[in-house]
Amino acid sequence: MMLILMLLLALLLCPALLLLPAAGTHNGRTESYRSFKRLIVRAFSRPSKLVMPYSGTHSLPAGVIAPFRSTYKKFPLALMYPSDQKKTSAPQQARAWAEINLERLRHNMEELNWLLPSGTGIMAVLKADAYGHGDVEVAKELNRAGINHFAVAEIGEGIRLRKSGIRGEILILGYTAPELAPKLARYRLTQTILSREYGEALESYGVTLNVHVKIDTGMNRLGTPYRDMEDILACYRFPHLQVTGTFSHLSMSDGLAPAETGFTKEQLKRFDHVVQQLKAAGLHPGQVHIQSSYGILNYPELKYDLVRPGIALYGLLSHEGDEVRSAADLRPVLSLKATVTQVKEVEACHTVGYGHRYMPARNIRIATVSIGYADGIPRSLADHGGYVLIRGQRANIIGSICMDQLTVDVTSIGGVRQGDTVTLIGQDGAKTITASQMAERCGTVTNEILSRLGSRVERIYRYE
Repeated sequence: MMLILMLLLALLLCPALLLLPAAGTHNGRTESYRSFKRLIVRAFSRPSKLVMPYSGTHSLPAGVIAPFRSTYKKFPLALMYPSDQKKTSAPQQARAWAEINLERLRHNMEELNWLLPSGTGIMAVLKADAYGHGDVEVAKELNRAGINHFAVAEIGEGIRLRKSGIRGEILILGYTAPELAPKLARYRLTQTILSREYGEALESYGVTLNVHVKIDTGMNRLGTPYRDMEDILACYRFPHLQVTGTFSHLSMSDGLAPAETGFTKEQLKRFDHVVQQLKAAGLHPGQVHIQSSYGILNYPELKYDLVRPGIALYGLLSHEGDEVRSAADLRPVLSLKATVTQVKEVEACHTVGYGHRYMPARNIRIATVSIGYADGIPRSLADHGGYVLIRGQRANIIGSICMDQLTVDVTSIGGVRQGDTVTLIGQDGAKTITASQMAERCGTVTNEILSRLGSRVERIYRYE
């Protein structure tokens, strides 16, 4: 009954929305429609715990979908009750853990999908354990949401996903030793062809494989240079290598300066020319893709078959202050937490930690926290004003960060005791620390901070 009422509400409100002004239009769709879409999704999903994942461009019955057709080219259509969606709390005796908010993951996927032209699909990038979020659980959630294209860095990541029951295409973006061709076939993994010579090596094993051909349009890392058309064409003519895709990678899509956008446009021009030459030669390029996170956010109008979101899928940018052209409402998926293991008083002029690197000028109260650089916390964080949150308040890191633990000054925070939760990334009360802020302090990118989180950090999956 609730579902019927909400569908009737949608039908009643859609004509009124058609009369709203088109201010703030992006790709022909207004912010008013965007807000309305979110309202409907939340109305459907929250009361009955329904989930509305994107599942392509399938149609609902004509009488239901007609009012949406001209505006919502990618309205989330599939309704389902995932049997394994459960809220999970932190373990009672946790040392260090990361909380992964799967509802935010779905939200980010939908935000990115909203930017794309009709017919463009998402290939979720899950390399480096899904940027530290846990590749298997992230892939399962995205599978439930209708995503059936994934990208990983190497064969081991692909095999783990396949053994865990992940459905759809799994593209290996990097090199796989040719002698592992039988494993690629066994686990139905799609291999990137890096060069003509590499294709010949794979072909020599006589194993039928799905492959994507990588074109180097200016990154000068992997792939066949765009100028070498004879070698590129040869990659599409191996009897046992079935080309199902062609792709490249943008090296400056994160920048909006004229020189950066100019080079990006040149890369796009080179890539499009290669695809045109393939078609002119009677060869099918398969699914074509070139945009990663910044390519989506800064060039959402590009019409390719797939996009490859990585860091943006997890709700972040590589740098805290990066400007992008598209106003996507991305929400960080991961929070990182640990536990206070001991609280003690340290007298003035006594030292804390290795090398006597910290000596307070007054009596202080310190807390030892059960996380260290072996868990992925940069050792340099302590030297650049790093801090944590305890009881909603800021506690500065003091002394050297050790392999398994670090120390913080809690003199000004009342009531800190053993067992208290410490937030290193995430929100505690009114205060927040982002992974991007941590990266900025350490002179690196958000991608590195997340992907270096160690296996001792337990991943806890939850829904808001």
